[in-house]
Amino acid sequence: MKYLNRILISTVAFYLLIFVAYPVSAQEYEFKLHHLLSAQSPAHKQMLEPWARQVEENSNGMVKIEIFPSMSLGGRPAELVSQARDGVVDLVWTVNGYTPGLFPRTEVMELPTVYVNNPRSTNLALYDMFESDLRQEYTGLEVMFLHVHAGQGIHMTEKLVRSPDDMVGLDMRIPTRTGAWIIEALGSNPIQMPVPELPQALQKGVVDGAFIPWEIIPPLKLQEQTKYQIEGTDMTRFGTTTFQVSMNKARWDSLPENIQKAFKDASGKDWWGQVGDIWRASDDFGIKLAVESGNEHIVLTPEETEAFNAALENVVDRWVAEVVEKGIDGQGLVEKARMLVAENSN
Repeated sequence: MKYLNRILISTVAFYLLIFVAYPVSAQEYEFKLHHLLSAQSPAHKQMLEPWARQVEENSNGMVKIEIFPSMSLGGRPAELVSQARDGVVDLVWTVNGYTPGLFPRTEVMELPTVYVNNPRSTNLALYDMFESDLRQEYTGLEVMFLHVHAGQGIHMTEKLVRSPDDMVGLDMRIPTRTGAWIIEALGSNPIQMPVPELPQALQKGVVDGAFIPWEIIPPLKLQEQTKYQIEGTDMTRFGTTTFQVSMNKARWDSLPENIQKAFKDASGKDWWGQVGDIWRASDDFGIKLAVESGNEHIVLTPEETEAFNAALENVVDRWVAEVVEKGIDGQGLVEKARMLVAENSN
């Protein structure tokens, strides 16, 4: 009997050692996050990687998120939302405007004079509006976080523009339909394309310039294709672009509560605000690089800025009129968005 007890004790001790050496919690849940920009882009290095590592840390090692940049899992940027909805990938980071019409309520934050110059306060306003006003249009998805970039500045290859009249007849790149309305309101011709295609379009003269933030200058080397970077007074920009990091809804619903909590804790309101700070800092770095490369950074006077804003006010009216036809209170969303941006600016 003593011999059998010794064997039993030894066996239990052996399996306890195995349990300690190989904890059952190690990477039980693996996720693929797919996006359109390179692994060297600020979005990848400064936003997506830190967020993914925080989720992993929150899960005590039970989660592993592998990030696939540059559409390396296949498809085109416009297909990222469907890839997430269909479960082709677990997570995506993408531009809402690459799938026009799917997220009409969220578009309110893209509008000129609704978005002015503060990505942090705008992200926080998106957070405050999400459950009450926006969630319903993200069917098939579980949103981790939404954000904007620092706003559309004007990048020009040859022509210096300081007024709406200077924009008439130009071919200008923009990523979204609200952005296309901005260009049309200024008398230019909108050319829509995913951002990775922009350098070649500038080089070949397909477009005269682009509406895009400064942060994209370094990864696409736009300082080599342009001469002027133009914005309004006090960093005023001409609308912005909304983005999302979202998970396939069925995959989300299959996760236990503790794993969902790991994602939620990494994606709270504080993080939405931090993302705004990340994009502002990346924007500052981008314009610094352009100036150091010999480009001219033009800041419009208050009077010149107001001339652009006056020309763009009808973009807001056009959006309100269109979404009303879909049963959406566009004017109410505009007023709420402006109010929440102002509140979060304080």
